[in-house]
Amino acid sequence: MVAGAALGTGALPGCTLPVIPKRPAPDVDAARSWVRHADGRFTLLLPRVEMGQGIGTALAAIACEELGIAPAQLTVRQPSTDDIARVRATVGSDSIKDFALPLAQACASLREALASGQARTAVAAAPQPAAALRAFQPGARWVGQGLPLAEGPAIVQGQALFVADVRRPGQLFGRVLRAPASPERPSRLRQVDEAAARAVPGCVAVVRHAALQLGQAEGIGIVARTPGALDRIATALAAQWAVDGPAFEQADLDQALDIDARLAGGGRRQHAVRRDALAPGDRWDVDLRIDIPLAAHGAIQPRAAVAEPAADGHLHLWVGSQDVFYQRDVVCRRLGLADSQVTVHGQRVGGAFGGKTLCTVELEAAVLARAVGAPVKVQWTRAQELQLGFHRPPSSHRIRLRLQGGRLQQWWHAFAGSHILFTNAAVPPWLQRATDLIGDDGVARGAALPYRMPAACTEFDLVRLPVFTGPWRGLGAGPNGFAVESAIDEAARAAGADPLAFRLQHLDGVDPAQARLARVLQRVAQAAGWGRPAAAAAPGQRSGRGLAAGIYKGSSWCAVVADVVVDAASGAIRVTRLWCAHDCGRVVHPDQVRAQCEGNLVWGLGMVLTDQLPVAGGAVDATSFAQAPLPAIGDLPPMEVVLVDHGEAPGGAGETVITAAGAAVANAVRAASGHRITRLPTARVPVAAS
Repeated sequence: MVAGAALGTGALPGCTLPVIPKRPAPDVDAARSWVRHADGRFTLLLPRVEMGQGIGTALAAIACEELGIAPAQLTVRQPSTDDIARVRATVGSDSIKDFALPLAQACASLREALASGQARTAVAAAPQPAAALRAFQPGARWVGQGLPLAEGPAIVQGQALFVADVRRPGQLFGRVLRAPASPERPSRLRQVDEAAARAVPGCVAVVRHAALQLGQAEGIGIVARTPGALDRIATALAAQWAVDGPAFEQADLDQALDIDARLAGGGRRQHAVRRDALAPGDRWDVDLRIDIPLAAHGAIQPRAAVAEPAADGHLHLWVGSQDVFYQRDVVCRRLGLADSQVTVHGQRVGGAFGGKTLCTVELEAAVLARAVGAPVKVQWTRAQELQLGFHRPPSSHRIRLRLQGGRLQQWWHAFAGSHILFTNAAVPPWLQRATDLIGDDGVARGAALPYRMPAACTEFDLVRLPVFTGPWRGLGAGPNGFAVESAIDEAARAAGADPLAFRLQHLDGVDPAQARLARVLQRVAQAAGWGRPAAAAAPGQRSGRGLAAGIYKGSSWCAVVADVVVDAASGAIRVTRLWCAHDCGRVVHPDQVRAQCEGNLVWGLGMVLTDQLPVAGGAVDATSFAQAPLPAIGDLPPMEVVLVDHGEAPGGAGETVITAAGAAVANAVRAASGHRITRLPTARVPVAAS
């Protein structure tokens, strides 16, 4: 997910500035509006979007603890933009890290006010240290104990929770059609048959509006009385498009990022994470090239929105977004409305992973609803999700390192990738060129070495690609962690050292961050029985065990061990077991932290074995999960998660394990087959002779 990311939506041509997200830091004054009290019952208005990470349950535990009430006395609901003061987007795995303390402070103030006879909710709230608050004391009743999952029964019972479930009186259904090309390529309508479209039974309107432009792609809207009529109307409309600029193929993306071609041109890369002087010479003990492709978020719920105009001109929006206030900002800017004229109602989100930060379908629904004067629901198809959304950028890495006496001495990591925080799905080329002067922390995330190294140079280039790229779970941490931990594993082999001992040898027990990394390495090794060989493989198969570790944003730590078997004849890879040790400081809701770790383990497995989004003919060449596959349930091995909690301040749990999961699998494949995975995804590898 994104920390401070994702500007605007589809900026207008020329030099129009996109809408800039506002990201206020939470404090106790803002938190006072999150908790309401009436007639002995309490309501928590979630300042975070619930999208499966369980934040409603975790923040409810903190509120119950501090208020001194049972969970049955607390109702948790997602607020609208009219209910609470602006909060920043649900990104960056910072919900507990940044919101737990203000919430606890506000609840403590409310508890004290009620105890003194004040019946009103809006009480003065002064900051208090965590040590003075009930929620952060040892032996808490609710925090760390695992409350029942908020909305769990409602999900199982199929109750209306998601934006796709919203039904408004007289609701119609809409869609916006665009050229079958990447929205990064300019496209415009050349010809349509509006009369034929309007003649289709169920057709309500065909809508032309400048705000339906996405990137550089013009859009035309259609509105129908039933969802089934949309396809028939689209067929009758027979839209023909003019698409400018050259088409592109996968080879064009590969060539644009090819790190070796860039290095052959000489000179430094544009940006550096660390740039120590390295000794000259061509001798390297490890020299590794790694290529990671474009990949989709794979959220099960395609994005949707419902817009309803009122008679007085007020507009209500129901959205499944990571940033409801940003949706309001964009809709107001693009439609010339004041903030007071738009109310955005947040709904539970069925998967986002950084992909639902921009304003896309929400603006489409608003335009179509205002055009027909009735509620309109717009839901993207799976094809639209894959072809119009932004995705994990591909990247190309070259890592070289030198050893001396079995220890790391010099490290050089050069890579090229496309934009994440300053996504081209929102930032026009002229503005992106300006932001390139400062780099892109999303692309660099996870590239900093977590190990001691006398001299290191980590540098990268940014390349605007003809497909939309942007935040994807962990941003650059997954790909960069894969590259770094693959090279560390190769270094251990070159040194003739055990991979665990080699990593521990390069961690400083005095430095708190490195000490915590060493701690999770030791805990996962204990859980997995590191030192014992991997489970014996069946005849015709090779077994192997791999290890990797990572730090996410300096606030959470993880280590992963993977066991795999590789078929000696076909080279097919099967992951048979995964272990994970995770340290995010004080654990508020253990079950949900474990669930986040398990989800990241699956993402890491997918990164290695399945994740790839093909491009061809100037567009993303996928319309369903058949062309952009995800790991299936049968691909998932038993997983064990060990939570390491020594009472440090809470950190984030949503993205940490992505830094190590994929590399642990790849390192296990190397141990089993003798083959180093250097191009993802790879479901089969050559197997070295015994």
